Amino acid sequence: MEKFVQKTFPHGVHFHDNKELSKDVPLERMPAPSDVFISVSQHIGAPSSPVVAAGDKVVKGQLIAEANGGLGSKVYSSVCGEVVAIVKKAGATGAVSDHIHIKTVESEECMTLADIDKNDAQSVLQRIFEAGIVGMGGAGFPTNVKLKPSKPVDTLIINAAECEPYITCDYRLLLEKADQVIAGANYLAKACGLDNVVFGVEANKLDCAELLMQKGAKVTVLKKKYPQGAEKELIYAVNGRKVPCGGLPMDVGVIVQNVATAFAAYEAVELNKPLYERAMTVSGRGVNSPKNLIVANGTSYQDIFDFCGGLNEDALKLISGGPMMGFAFIDTSISTTKTTGSILALTKKETSLMQPSPCINCGRCARACPMNLMPMYIDFYTLAGDYDTAVKYGALNCFECGSCAFSCPAKRAIVQSVRLCKKKLKERK
Repeated sequence: MEKFVQKTFPHGVHFHDNKELSKDVPLERMPAPSDVFISVSQHIGAPSSPVVAAGDKVVKGQLIAEANGGLGSKVYSSVCGEVVAIVKKAGATGAVSDHIHIKTVESEECMTLADIDKNDAQSVLQRIFEAGIVGMGGAGFPTNVKLKPSKPVDTLIINAAECEPYITCDYRLLLEKADQVIAGANYLAKACGLDNVVFGVEANKLDCAELLMQKGAKVTVLKKKYPQGAEKELIYAVNGRKVPCGGLPMDVGVIVQNVATAFAAYEAVELNKPLYERAMTVSGRGVNSPKNLIVANGTSYQDIFDFCGGLNEDALKLISGGPMMGFAFIDTSISTTKTTGSILALTKKETSLMQPSPCINCGRCARACPMNLMPMYIDFYTLAGDYDTAVKYGALNCFECGSCAFSCPAKRAIVQSVRLCKKKLKERK
């Protein structure tokens, strides 16, 4: 570790990452379930429009929902089978959207996209759109839009920090499919006219850093700290540029993409494969057999837990995503999407059951905040209904990393206050 200079950002928090539960478990393809429910809202833009109806026969890789608007994204079938219905169903965040219910049949049939000129930047960019690729680190921003910045950029950073506890699917992708991830990153760079690609790898994945460098990739090793993988913190650590409040990476000449997104770009360009499955981690001490899986889009969380040996009697809390920024859920019929990077089953020992108590004004939340905000005041004014004052203290600049809540001795639900404030402001608009 001494031979690498580890870069980082101010503030943040340190904790045990619990990655030992699954980091050494190779990626495994989960068989297609008997039914999938594929959401038409798997990205940040307008929901896609179904182009299939009940009774239609579909095959893996077939377009089932067309993109709408500038931030739209295409949706493809992850299985062969028959469309049963289009139903309203809640997702991991609780938001209800249309889901295309497909009854699976055993078949090897698969549709692929047409060949393209891999050396033509515009063709690669169009392929990324045609394949339905979105940011797979969580936000789901359509990748083709991100690759068309309105300002000059000079660097593409591949986010390989994977700083959330438990999650190891990007780590396994890098270890097992490094050549493909590097190729995909180069295709992303080609699509936006760049030749400077840097992998930001956290120091708990030095084997990945060494492997990438052996294969000729440019790597910046990052200090093990949370939230090292947040866009603005990652950019500062890699090249020292500060994205302004309310700004975007392109404001400092940078585009950031995720490891899984780079791998999807490789599959789309080299294999003509649309995005209909992804790598994800199933972990926590409440699941009997933690795994890293390749999972078909639309697979229910219950089917995934069953494939991992089910939940044990100590399982107490289920989370979609990571424990810091994910969402707790109780309905295991929820289905995976393009952005589902993990599901966790945590035990009592892994979960705080303390009830919030009044703020003691210790300032720990402010000292932990990587955005230099005042979380205690955002919490106070939001709960008082004074959303405008909460905004003055930075509510809209918060990206909900959870460092404040983790640091709070009173166990205040600060992230939930931030989300409530943003929701109320959105309603007011």
